Amino acid sequence: QVQLVESGGGLVQPGDSLRLSCVASGLSFRTNAMGWFRQAPGKEREFVANMHETGVRKYYADAVQGRFTISRDNAQNTLYLQMNTLKPEDTAVYYCAARTVYYPVAWNTGDMNYWGKGTLVAVSS
Repeated sequence: QVQLVESGGGLVQPGDSLRLSCVASGLSFRTNAMGWFRQAPGKEREFVANMHETGVRKYYADAVQGRFTISRDNAQNTLYLQMNTLKPEDTAVYYCAARTVYYPVAWNTGDMNYWGKGTLVAVSS
């Protein structure tokens, strides 16, 4: 059974940083491309960032480019999202997801094979 478990969310102030983690089990993590999505209250789930299975290629949504960094540790079956200079509009539930084929474009939710249950990030003063 595939499980993706996110952690690291919380309530922070504008300008703060957070690092999200996603631990994978039940799948061959090192052969799966991974990504982060987010869903704000009342909005559709949207793409945030993705990474090739080897980590050599990454792609970011325009809204987070330059502030967020996706990374992975294949030895630990873990995906990360370092979020800096957080803004109130970054408030959302953040999900990690896996797929078997990597494309260096913004992914659609329908492209993903597996999802985590999400972790809440709230940015407010």
